Formats: sequence, C-alpha cells, structure tokens
Amino acid sequence: VQLQAYGGGLAQAGGFLRLSCAASGLSFMYYDMGWFRQTPGKEREFVAAIRQSGGGSTFYADFVQGRFIISGDNAKNTVYLQMNSLKPEDTAVYYCAADYGYDLTSGRANGVNYWGKGTLVTVSS
Repeated sequence: VQLQAYGGGLAQAGGFLRLSCAASGLSFMYYDMGWFRQTPGKEREFVAAIRQSGGGSTFYADFVQGRFIISGDNAKNTVYLQMNSLKPEDTAVYYCAADYGYDLTSGRANGVNYWGKGTLVTVSS
C-alpha cells in the first residue's frame, strides 16, 4: 500500500492550499481516507476524514470550523483536502491516512492502518 501526498507548500494567512493523496495497493472505495497533522513536539492530530463506502460521509476536527473541505475521487483513487482561510497555526506536516476500521473517523492516530509520508504546510502571518 502506498499513499502519496502532494500539494504542501507556503501560503499566506487567509490564503488557501489543496492537498492531494493518491492511494495504490488497496481497495480505495472500501477504506476511510483522511488527514492528520503534526508539529514538532506534539502528537499527531486529526484533521478530516471521508468514509468512501458510507456515501461520502465526512468528519472534521473542531478547529477546522468550516475552513477545510475533504473530498474523494474513486476513479482516481485520490482524496483531497481543500484548505481555505489558512491561519499560521495551521502550519504543520500533514499526513494522509487510510483506515479500514473506525480509528481514522474517530480521530485515533494509533489505530490507523496506513500512512503516507508527510507534506509540509507553512502559513505565514
């Protein structure tokens, strides 16, 4: 299984970025897909998830507050995270995740089945 994340980079506060995660080696539509983020010295924290097999139900961390949108494309085996109204505190390494159980949608990093390599998002003030 490989999860390849794209789209990190530098943005100004109030700006936007779009992260993509291309999955291979798994039955994409049967996995929950999502994103966590991590800053130095802190635990990995849940950002957003989408339940592919559940009609595309979405789950968000409270801090997202309507700024981020997660979506999936089954034809491309890709999940996206559109991040709008970025804040400096959104600066982190963002990790794509795939999970066959309920750990991802419950925000539990420890139980997630697969991780991609992180992509750095930096938001300047």
